[in-house]
Amino acid sequence: MDCRDPRSLVRFWAALLGGEPVDRARGWSHVEAPGSVRMAFQPVPEDKVVKNRLHLDIEVDDIAAAVAAAVALGATAVGRTVTDEQGAFRTMLDPGGNEFCFVTG
Repeated sequence: MDCRDPRSLVRFWAALLGGEPVDRARGWSHVEAPGSVRMAFQPVPEDKVVKNRLHLDIEVDDIAAAVAAAVALGATAVGRTVTDEQGAFRTMLDPGGNEFCFVTG
């Protein structure tokens, strides 16, 4: 994930998903959440300006509780929870402005 502050953003994701943040050479950082893939963060000079072409859907038991926990870590909730025949989701922004969703169903 390109970002302005990898050391800060990796700590958000580590707190949200689990795992230990690892800071590497040249400003890179990564986290390996239990049972998941490694998420790597690399420094770039520009801010995020457009919608992500890829975002994570994180399955949770309770969207409202997950939203509250993420907001306490620095995320921003976007819009309302959407429910349809397949379940529900809520769009979020991490502290770097990257979209992700909490989902049920």
